[in-house]
Amino acid sequence: MNISLMIDGADEPASANATFDRINPVTREVATTAPAAQEFDVGRAVAAADNAFPAWSKTPPSERRALLNKVADTLEAMAGEFTEAYVAEVGCTAPWAGFNVMFGAKVLREAAAMTTQIRGEVIPSDKPGTLAMAVKRPVGVLVGMAPWNAAVILGVRAVAMPIACGNTVVLKASEKCPRVHMLIGEAFRRAGVPNGVLNVITHSAESAPGVVEALISHPKTRRINFTGSTRVGRIIAEIAGRHLKPCLLELGGKAPLVVLDDADIDGAVNAAAFGAFMNQGQICMSTERIIVDEKVADEFVEKFTAKAAALPVGNPTENVVLGSVVDYDTIERVEGLISSAEDMGARVTTGGVRKDSTIMPATIVDRVTQAMPLFSEESFGPVVCVVRARDTEHAVELANDTAYGLSAAVFGSDINRALDVADRLQSGICHINGPTVSDEAQMPFGGVMDSGYGRFGGTAGVDAFTETRWITVEQPGQHYPF
Repeated sequence: MNISLMIDGADEPASANATFDRINPVTREVATTAPAAQEFDVGRAVAAADNAFPAWSKTPPSERRALLNKVADTLEAMAGEFTEAYVAEVGCTAPWAGFNVMFGAKVLREAAAMTTQIRGEVIPSDKPGTLAMAVKRPVGVLVGMAPWNAAVILGVRAVAMPIACGNTVVLKASEKCPRVHMLIGEAFRRAGVPNGVLNVITHSAESAPGVVEALISHPKTRRINFTGSTRVGRIIAEIAGRHLKPCLLELGGKAPLVVLDDADIDGAVNAAAFGAFMNQGQICMSTERIIVDEKVADEFVEKFTAKAAALPVGNPTENVVLGSVVDYDTIERVEGLISSAEDMGARVTTGGVRKDSTIMPATIVDRVTQAMPLFSEESFGPVVCVVRARDTEHAVELANDTAYGLSAAVFGSDINRALDVADRLQSGICHINGPTVSDEAQMPFGGVMDSGYGRFGGTAGVDAFTETRWITVEQPGQHYPF
């Protein structure tokens, strides 16, 4: 299918009609032919957003709320279009695509609800007769950059709250799912959101560096939010730093699930399977390390292996739990991590790489140690390592032995002890007796260390996408020292 850029509400080609193809990872056929935008196209999109900003920033909150709720309704009505595009471009399962649409609509409705919650405060002043206020105001043109792995959720998240706060946005689509991200723009257009409020551009992998540089360096763009790899996040932060533009970065993860010696083993197994293998382990919060107390490790591994081995795997168009990973690069990376771990003494209890396919079963590698690359490197695939801890203190030490800090989880029956462990884990998110994969639109979502900085969601999202201004009302006849 051929798609266009969306600039100022119109379908537009890229400069010189340049295009690129996104290949279906399972069939190897062309899934989408999309415009390969260049720096000139970035300027067109930013200009459209800048022209739309004055009117949109003054649009009453109730009107913004009504439009965003209509976008949510439209998004849900387009579930079939999103699912067809998402399965074809990325190889995910239809249920994952449907969940993305459902949650994306929730993100929109939460943003809609926040339009009347953008509040300031009155601050006591030492100056007599002065009313001092801190007020929230929209920033201007914002840039959203979304990845492919939760394409609808994260694409919507990149634009919903910024627009709710009165900003206009240019969304940079992922080159791995250009049609999915363009459909988000289409949902806004069908819902009647004014032209230029949301603009969507696509680009090839080759043109990505130039497009990103142009978006960040453009004098009319004010803030950037990016969800993706830590490697690319560093590049974006460096460019933004040169231009003194704030960033909100949600980056990679190596989420630990800590299983204490008094844990509900069956509950921990279920959470581990969901956290490790949902969307083939291609979620920023995916459980990649299971730190289990050695006193219960054998029982946990036996039950976890049985659970994982029974998960249906196959063509994502069929009724399976695990479909395709996004490309062969993932297979090669995961194979290398598993092979090196086995060479160093670890043991695969179920699964393994199929070298002739992007479809891979749920894979567990037991007795992984800190010396193995699988312990520290983000796999972003359907493989999870089990690390055995001597006791609770050792479990905390192992869990914190990482550069990442997005999500974590702890299973234990003694809630006071589990809460103490959760408090000591270095992560932006931690769940007690729940999976590492969890999100709600109103929660402050984000990480620490190499997992990025800033928070999406709720009042934290409002802070991220508004400027705080200090305004006073004073007596004109006040005394001055000269």
